[in-house]
Amino acid sequence: MPNNMEGRGLTDREMVQLCLELEKGRCRSISSTMLETSHKELRDIYNNCLENATDNHYKLYEVMEQKGWYKTELATPEQVIKVQEYMQNNLHPDDQF
Repeated sequence: MPNNMEGRGLTDREMVQLCLELEKGRCRSISSTMLETSHKELRDIYNNCLENATDNHYKLYEVMEQKGWYKTELATPEQVIKVQEYMQNNLHPDDQF
């Protein structure tokens, strides 16, 4: 239900979209910081924060998807296989060292 009465404020959709984008940015920031941290306990703290942020992001996505505000197409089995093959052939960590 929109709350944008007489042109003031944001709609519910706009608010959830904004929260989704903010959470996505939070995920990027935390993961980038975690990758640069060598202290084990601090990495664990960042990892917990990242897990919370990704969970929040997914919950916001689910709200948008349920309301029809975020539409995605399901991948075909062929598309999934193609991506799996690409990842196995091009991004295997052992091939880089």
